[in-house]
Amino acid sequence: MSFSSYFTQKSGGDRIFAVEAPKIKFGHGSLLEIGDDAKVLGMTRVAVFTDQRVGEMEHVAKVVESLKSQGLDAVVYDQVAVEPTDVSFKSGAEFAQDGKFDGFVSVGGGSVMDTCKASNLYSCYPADFLDYVNAPIGKAIPVPGELKPHIACPTTFGTASECTGIAIFDLLEMEAKTGIVSPRIRPNLGVLDPSVLSSLPPLVRAANGFDVFSHACESITARPYTHRPVPESSQKRPLSQGANPYSDLACLEAIKLIGTHIKQAVNDPVEESYDALMFAGMLAGIGFGNAGCHLPHGMSYAVAGLVKDYAPEGWPADHPMVPHGISVIVNSPAVFRKTGPSCAERHWEAAAAMGADL
Repeated sequence: MSFSSYFTQKSGGDRIFAVEAPKIKFGHGSLLEIGDDAKVLGMTRVAVFTDQRVGEMEHVAKVVESLKSQGLDAVVYDQVAVEPTDVSFKSGAEFAQDGKFDGFVSVGGGSVMDTCKASNLYSCYPADFLDYVNAPIGKAIPVPGELKPHIACPTTFGTASECTGIAIFDLLEMEAKTGIVSPRIRPNLGVLDPSVLSSLPPLVRAANGFDVFSHACESITARPYTHRPVPESSQKRPLSQGANPYSDLACLEAIKLIGTHIKQAVNDPVEESYDALMFAGMLAGIGFGNAGCHLPHGMSYAVAGLVKDYAPEGWPADHPMVPHGISVIVNSPAVFRKTGPSCAERHWEAAAAMGADL
């Protein structure tokens, strides 16, 4: 068992970890099979979530055409905010509820997939908005039951939202980032077509790579699951249960792929580098979806939430923002210098996987 000494049980600690594995389809041309996938999931009237920028690209047109080729009704919602807020989540939920859809497809980055998750949730189980939001900001009420089927089609590779039961947004009233976490909001299927990455500007690819790297490193250096108290019941074991052997396998491979391919993917990309980055993002998502992240991501919310005048190249010029991957990576060096002494062997292992000459 990888890093077995790291998982030595603490007095009163849990001896069990759970594996939440998403269903994934990976490969060039996989977007063309969305209609088949939706039909198998029982969809007949489909809400296709995207944002205005992605909506103008060929990816959404391919998805809609595939859905219609199977005789399915497809309605596009392209009003997703680049950085979702409680207001934009509510707008998406209203659209979902009014449209009487029996299935959802999201085509875009993490903002699109997260908005689709939340819209599916609130249209299926209407409630006060803060009821499902993480404590202490919200009530963190468990999602009552299964949602309608959701196929997530990422057009980036950093957030891995297609793999997780997490939806992040800005709560405008508090000027804070928070989210909704539940295995029930995880998409039923993630469809990863690496060819979509060719449409990303270089800085966007770099920022996404930073996000993948930090996801994986944070998960590997997270507190082990054996140091968390035994839950009152199996249903109360958290998604972010701590580092475990399963998450280690996914995250170490993600780090290796990023270390090998990120420079070429940014500076002189070829098909192999797109494949590697898309696969790395998925692996890191599976890893942190089962282990959790820590300080670099926690600190990133303040960076992204409070800096309002940064307009990076490759993002909409009329929407100043700190891209998520950048807001994470600016914190990571200081964090890992601080956490290094507490589990040095894990930090060395991550560095070696990245390709460091040790």
